[in-house]
Amino acid sequence: MNPRILLARAIFPEVLDRLAQHFDVTSNQCDESWTQLEFIERLQGHQGVFTTGGERIDAALLAACPDLKICANMAVGYNNFDLEAMTTAGVLATNAPEVLTETTADFGFALLMATARRMAQAEHFLRAGLWTRWRYDLFAGAEVHGSTLGILGMGRIGQGIAKRGALGFGMQVIYHNRSRLDVATELDCRARYVSKQQLLNTADHLVLVLPYSAASHHAIGAPELAQMKPSATLVNIARGGIVDDAALAAALRNKTIAAAGLDVFEGEPAVHPDLLLLPNVVLTPHIASATLPTRLAMANLAADNLVGFLTQGKALTPLNAEVMVKQQVLC
Repeated sequence: MNPRILLARAIFPEVLDRLAQHFDVTSNQCDESWTQLEFIERLQGHQGVFTTGGERIDAALLAACPDLKICANMAVGYNNFDLEAMTTAGVLATNAPEVLTETTADFGFALLMATARRMAQAEHFLRAGLWTRWRYDLFAGAEVHGSTLGILGMGRIGQGIAKRGALGFGMQVIYHNRSRLDVATELDCRARYVSKQQLLNTADHLVLVLPYSAASHHAIGAPELAQMKPSATLVNIARGGIVDDAALAAALRNKTIAAAGLDVFEGEPAVHPDLLLLPNVVLTPHIASATLPTRLAMANLAADNLVGFLTQGKALTPLNAEVMVKQQVLC
């Protein structure tokens, strides 16, 4: 009998067909939104689950689903996984890194440009029929080329954004990270390491690309926003919760900073209502990796992890590899 897997969300039909060659698949091609209780009920008797980053895998779910062996996230982030609880329960966690790096870096820079140059605000103005004549300061925004780009979180995506800024726009790139990059990588990115305070004080455009954790919760709040330049912009393509959205809305309203571009939000898909009322913020619905080739590559990597682990005991991108090692020993 083939292992049973649950697809928590709709996925590409070709990936579904591929998985059906190896597993007894319970799909969700109608893309229903399940409560946590409904998710647990549907997961009963399944050995694997394909998740998309919004499905919570915690101790309570693991206790209720004793057959579960692997959770494969179609995302690089995995704050929906309680890794400690999964490791204790002997359940493998995997994610989808690397395949979305360049696409997400492209989007991060595009969002920076849209924010700095007030593109969304200008488009709304035009669509409303308010453009009747030219004016010298009509939607005059911030300079991008030659300005200072600050990056908080300097993993693969942060490095991609740094290269785009330095090589494409002649920007001075500074960054802060939990640990400093090696000299060769810094040279490759044309980036200089600074303290978090200096990053906040100096950046004309600050891009957030750090992973979400308890330690990074509200890494940018009212105190940090107050340290930024009044002319600065803030871009978040990382995870909701890294920014205190209420504090950011107040900072934008009070002109503590000039503008923000947000692809992620606390409690998404809900968005803080104050942000929706502000003209100086560009809002997008968590689409930084949203090109068809990249999303397909992410789905295929999650599928690779399910197939590899449930048929051969091996996964390509494990987050708690000790579970995989233990399973191999038991076999």
